[in-house]
Amino acid sequence: MEKQTRAAEPLSEKKSVVLKKLFFATLYLSAFTFGGGYVIVTLLKQKFVDELHWIDEEEMLDLVAIAQSSPGAIAVNGAIVVGYKLAGIAGVIVSVIGAILPPFIILTVISFFYDAFKSNFVVQAMLKGMNAGVAAVIISVVFDMGAGVVRSRDALLIAVMIVSFVLNYFLKVNVVWIILMTAALGAVITILRERKGKSAGSGADKERK
Repeated sequence: MEKQTRAAEPLSEKKSVVLKKLFFATLYLSAFTFGGGYVIVTLLKQKFVDELHWIDEEEMLDLVAIAQSSPGAIAVNGAIVVGYKLAGIAGVIVSVIGAILPPFIILTVISFFYDAFKSNFVVQAMLKGMNAGVAAVIISVVFDMGAGVVRSRDALLIAVMIVSFVLNYFLKVNVVWIILMTAALGAVITILRERKGKSAGSGADKERK
């Protein structure tokens, strides 16, 4: 039996079914997401990791890192990387359409009534309430993903997570530099581990001979 942490294979279903679910999931999440791109990334994680089990937590962390470090809106970037992971180029197309369609329609409508919205007390009160809810959602997903890193028991990853938080929150280091430094560190660690694995493998082969 496969481990529970392992993601289910989405393409065990028909690709048309996967694309349909992907489109309506991103459409729904985008339509009811308030508070910026990080919120839709949070909801993508809840949908595709927790509910559908198409992506595991480690993969989702990788996809979020790619989405954040790439140019453009993180909501669209998140939809792109998730869509490509699940269904290739077709997945990218349907997920991007699903992600941009609701805000495009909503902002088009709001632009005609902007003067009424910006001075409306009820609308302003609703937005303030949404801000509190958005903060709670972001804290929830940060806790879940951070717990995943801790559960990996990789001391280096845990140290990188803590140091990155300290650099950004307390020392106000630009997040771009943090992303570049951690990306470089990850590349170096991967190369060293691959070389170590190859040397260990060659040593084992020599012993067999």
